[in-house]
Amino acid sequence: MSDRVYIFDTTLRDGEQSPGATMNLDEKIRMARQLETLGVDIIEAGFPIASQGDFESVRAIAAAVKEPQIAGLCRAVQKDIDRCWEAVKDAANPRIHTFLATSPIHMKHKLGKTPEQVLEMTEAAVKHAARFTSNVEFSAEDASRSDWDFLVKVSETAISAGATTVNIPDTVGYTQPHEYYELIRYLLENVKNSHKAVFSVHCHNDLGLAVANTLAALRAGARQAEVTVSGIGERAGNAALEEVVMAINTRQDQYEVHTNIDTEQLFPSCRRLSQIIGQPIPPYKPIVGPNAFAHESGVHQDGVIKNRLTYEIMTPESIGRTGTEIVIGKHSGSHAIRKKVEELGYSLDDDQLAVLFDAVKDLADKKEQVFDEDVEALILEKVYRRRDKFRLKDMSVFSGAGDVPPHAAMVLEFGSVGDESDVRTMSAFGEGCVDAVFRSIYSLVGVTPKLVKYSVNAVTEGSDALAGVAVRIEHGGVSSVGRANDGDVVKASALAMVNALNRLEKAKEER
Repeated sequence: MSDRVYIFDTTLRDGEQSPGATMNLDEKIRMARQLETLGVDIIEAGFPIASQGDFESVRAIAAAVKEPQIAGLCRAVQKDIDRCWEAVKDAANPRIHTFLATSPIHMKHKLGKTPEQVLEMTEAAVKHAARFTSNVEFSAEDASRSDWDFLVKVSETAISAGATTVNIPDTVGYTQPHEYYELIRYLLENVKNSHKAVFSVHCHNDLGLAVANTLAALRAGARQAEVTVSGIGERAGNAALEEVVMAINTRQDQYEVHTNIDTEQLFPSCRRLSQIIGQPIPPYKPIVGPNAFAHESGVHQDGVIKNRLTYEIMTPESIGRTGTEIVIGKHSGSHAIRKKVEELGYSLDDDQLAVLFDAVKDLADKKEQVFDEDVEALILEKVYRRRDKFRLKDMSVFSGAGDVPPHAAMVLEFGSVGDESDVRTMSAFGEGCVDAVFRSIYSLVGVTPKLVKYSVNAVTEGSDALAGVAVRIEHGGVSSVGRANDGDVVKASALAMVNALNRLEKAKEER
């Protein structure tokens, strides 16, 4: 049996289905390129039949990324498979990933099919996919709650029809590590043609066991792990890529397998995702959380000072956290900023660097130290943001402390690229500063959406920290997410709302 484990990353498909993790096309491509740098073997880029936007993003990723295989997900029906192939066919190494439920509860209540019909559908779907490519993966949805002997039949059927990868997912996070180990061993020993396919696992974290179950399956002989960066995904999430990989690396004595992951890109990848979706890495997140290498206890501090191995089973450097940094400030030159951009994993041309240089200088005049997170936030906000329909030109806010309620005056610039801009002004009162800002913006834009979510996080440390604001709004059956960073939390809120309204307009146009 091979000791190579293939890392199948589904951050852009299953991960994006996590509430608040929606990404636009540019963000998906940037994340895909980071996954390529990380060294993942397969990127599941999306579900092409789900929408025209999903189709376009999968096709764009297939064209933009060359090293990893690019997979599209599709149901076990012909129209889904055809659409999937159209999306991935231009990839350097495309994969069709088709799935069908196999558990009694799913077959009866969701599919309305008998086991015999499911076997027939499996064969037909895989054979149809194999007409396009030899790189076909079949997933038995809800495998962990399926009859084991029926899974043997399904796996044999899929492999005989042309599947080269068979996925045995714990779709609802139900199984336990010892059960999963035994299931994978049972399949490898009883599926007659198991040697012709790679067996894969895709674990959810509903009981907090996604990583443990994935590792148990790898010990049993599975050789593909389906994971997401930071473990994002449906409900409680998926097995976290960084945790699976570092468990393998740290405990080689237990697993005796290896991956092609560049572990020094783990932290940069998690940070990149955090910036894109506007959700901070939780403090207690294993491997990459802010507290993962922090020591406050005197006993721990004493031990670490004497020998880091006393309380650290891996080094910060091994996952991409470096102790030496180029400090960016108002005296930094363009070469230092270019070097910092490269360290953060971005590739900017001279014009983009000029925009960033001016933005860094402006920020450095307002705060003592510019952190890596500040630079990355400026790249996302100032460099990659395309010209939108609505743009914040100026604002004035009064908080109020007595009889005068908080109010805000907003100045927005209207007009797309190539259009003559139209500057409009509006003021409004509110329950608080942010509420007043939002009411003013709604009046200017002529849309009053439902505010579903509003969150504020400190992107950096200190009283002059850069604030990261994320909002989710809904209007007319369409939802969108807006994000922004600024040293002023009220201004960041205004920018985030304007960003969300621009995305809402684009979503309505696409719809």
